[in-house]
Amino acid sequence: MAHLATPPHRTELLVFQPVKRKQCAECRGGPLAMLVLEDGAPRCLDCADLGHLVFLPRGDTALTRRSREESGLSAVVVRFNRRKGRHERQGVLVEEGALARAEARCLADAEARRRRRVRDARRRAVEDVRFTEAFAAEIRRLFPGCPADRARGIAAHASLRGSGRVGRSAAGRALSEGAVVSAVVASVRHLDTPYDQLLMSGVPRHEARRRIAVTVAGVLEGWR
Repeated sequence: MAHLATPPHRTELLVFQPVKRKQCAECRGGPLAMLVLEDGAPRCLDCADLGHLVFLPRGDTALTRRSREESGLSAVVVRFNRRKGRHERQGVLVEEGALARAEARCLADAEARRRRRVRDARRRAVEDVRFTEAFAAEIRRLFPGCPADRARGIAAHASLRGSGRVGRSAAGRALSEGAVVSAVVASVRHLDTPYDQLLMSGVPRHEARRRIAVTVAGVLEGWR
């Protein structure tokens, strides 16, 4: 039976997915979807005493590794790639019970990962609430006249995780004055001026900002 040399104490049996139609040299069955070469002659899996194994396609590394660990008998399934001129792994043959046990182990791991994701999400949510509160407090410190609800709204918008907004930048996370002021200015620009309408009417961004600059400065001065 063909095999590959592997590290000590492990021999890999090879099973082939034939490119051409093949017939078992022993039972004459065929065409064969998989075969073993013995003394250069093809044998079906039943004649090679591998017929009780089940095929696990490649793709899930953890499941493949655990299936082989659980299986007393296993084989590597390969197919010849004519374009590349070499055999490539297609999957493995393992005992059905071994596959079931490996799937159970992987499911247990998946559940553990799910629970960890839930815990991480809760932790991040707590961190986000604390950071948003700190950001809002810094807005109120720099702009005492800014209404508390407005400060919280600005902070929540600027510090939304994954948004890429100024609150999630390095400067924002450090609560630098520049980042906090930028968040406040952005809020005033969109909510307290006709900036958005100017953009929608085709006014270039820099020109729109120039037109509202006095209004923005007035709101900020009032809040200071």
